[in-house]
Parts: sequence; structure tokens; C-alpha cells
Amino acid sequence: MNSNPSPSNSSRFEGCTLTGALSVLTEVRDAVCIIHGPSGCAHHNFSLIHATLLSNDRLEVPRLLSTRLTENDIIFGGEEALERTIGQALSLSPTPASIFVLSTCIVETIGDDTAGVCAKARSVPVIAVPTAGFLGGVFETGIKNALSTVASLARPMTEKTLSANLVGEKNLEYAVDENAAEIARLLARLGIEVNLRFVRRIGTGDVGRLGSAAVNVLREPALRPVGEDFKRRFGTPYVDSFPAGLGGTCRFLEEVGRICGIDATAAIEEERTYQAEMLGKFADIAGSRVQFRSPHPMFEADPGAETVCTECAGALGLTVAPDGTAIPRPYPAPVGTAGLRRMLHGWRVLIRGERRG
Repeated sequence: MNSNPSPSNSSRFEGCTLTGALSVLTEVRDAVCIIHGPSGCAHHNFSLIHATLLSNDRLEVPRLLSTRLTENDIIFGGEEALERTIGQALSLSPTPASIFVLSTCIVETIGDDTAGVCAKARSVPVIAVPTAGFLGGVFETGIKNALSTVASLARPMTEKTLSANLVGEKNLEYAVDENAAEIARLLARLGIEVNLRFVRRIGTGDVGRLGSAAVNVLREPALRPVGEDFKRRFGTPYVDSFPAGLGGTCRFLEEVGRICGIDATAAIEEERTYQAEMLGKFADIAGSRVQFRSPHPMFEADPGAETVCTECAGALGLTVAPDGTAIPRPYPAPVGTAGLRRMLHGWRVLIRGERRG
């Protein structure tokens, strides 16, 4: 981890590699995740993921186990503890279809051969996932490592279907399912179905479909290395992010259509009409004076959000001025036309509230 204490050094705030990986791997619903390290690492992450599930009305308990390394294990090695915990996972009912073993910083420090222990023949796949953040990884690194690890359960497929995979959804963000629904709506304009949400509420057996899609839609450009990895493994081209903004949403349709050999002209015109109707519902705030601010002083401006705010302000005839109603820039940028609608509802509340004041 970067130890520079300056608030301007945003890498300090990018989160734990282990947490990033667990946000992906706990969405393989018939798997068990083993955190190879002290019990505190498991407790913190279990609490976070469980609370996130509850906040989204999912009455589920993440299937996490810890090797509970003690001082003795740290001195003499924790491989025996890992063996015991894998055996414990295999004895669970129902038996897991796959097991992911995530390494912690202390395990990498003492040099446990986690991969070697996992490679032994067992009744289900037991796969090591490198998640020691002190070696330079952050939350995002954990997500990338987890996506690539789960993909190892899939095999290349010679036949493709007219479908798309959603890759690397932000499982801890509030609007994750709403964003996926918006992508599905846009793809449907092109006659394309969602093949797999990779990884969101799937089973180990579902991973086999990963290579059958015609296109992968990445959640954000930071996942391009994953897109390239899957392109190499499965021959699947990719779009490098979910769409943001009025124009960005139409460009998304154009790009997906190009990749899949579909003329997107009609779909784009339909979406532009849909967008115009949506903007018309906010005519009551047209001409208002606004100013855009970062949601938090620690956050750097999101270029995508900047573009979205400027574009929507222009479309609604808003005046951007220092004395205008303070509007927080969205973080991250809203997805598609549906995301813009939710954002504009928030703008309306703020503008009307100031007018009443």
C-alpha cells in the first residue's frame, strides 16, 4: 500500500485488494470463499458484504471461511491450517461446487505456498486467488484478479450466440441491478440478449457460458486488461465501459452494433426519441441557475460525470453560474438514459427546494 499521507494522494483511498476480490467471488452463489489469514480479515469483509446484501433486500449470508491463523501458524507456516479449512469447506452442506482461496498480506509475507495447496486433486475445483494488497494491489486489483480467476473455470467455445456478457459490475454500489437492467434494455434495441452477468448471482456451472457471447461489455475502462485477457482466451471483443450521457448512450449502441455486425441506425433514433421524451419531463427546471460541485473533497473529478453534467445542462437550458443551486457531480457517472433520469430527479429536488427557501 502507498504510505504517502497526503490527501491528494488518492491511492491511499482505493481500498483493500481482498475486499475487491470478495465483492466478485461471493456472487458465485454455490461457491465457498476461504480467507487464508487471521480471523480479523474475514470478520471485516463478512460484515461489509453482509450489510451490503441486506441493504439491497437480499437475505443471504456470504459463504466465507477463515483459516484463523494464529501466532504459531505465522511463525511456522499456515499451510496445514489451509488444508484443514479446505476439508471443512468440502464437508459443508450443500457441498460447494467450487472453492476460492484468497491470500492475505500476512500469508504472502510468511511465504505459504497457497497455490500449491490448492492444486491438489479434490472433488471440486479449489482455486487460489492472489489478493495480498501490500504487494501493490488495491480494491480494483482484487476485482481484476477475481474475474480472471473465475474465468479459468470456462473454456473457449467455437460457436457464438447473439448475446453479451456484463463484465465487472460494481457489486457494492447501490444501483448495480438498475444499471444492469438499463444495459439489457439498450442491448434489446439491437436484438441482443444478456448471456451472463460476470459475476453477479451466478453458479459455478454458469461460468461455462462465458465464452459463448458475441461481445463483452465492461463496467468501466479500468477493466480493459480483463477485456484483453478474455479476448485472448475466448476470442470475444469488448466494449470498454457502460454508457454515460445522452450522446454516450447512442455511441454505445453504435459500437455494440458494429462489433456484432448489426446496423444500429434505427436503434439509435429510437433511443434519441426516448431521451427527448425523458428530458421533456423536466421542463419545469429549464432555465434554472446551477453550479456543479464534487461530491466529496477527497474525490477527483470524474471526467465522465463532468461531461454528463455539461451535456444535460445544455439540453435543459440550465445556466451554470457561481450563484446557482449547488448540484453534486454524480460519482460514478450515471449509466444510460435511465441513470440520467434518476440524476435529474435529484437535480429537481435540489432546485425546487432552493426556490421554496
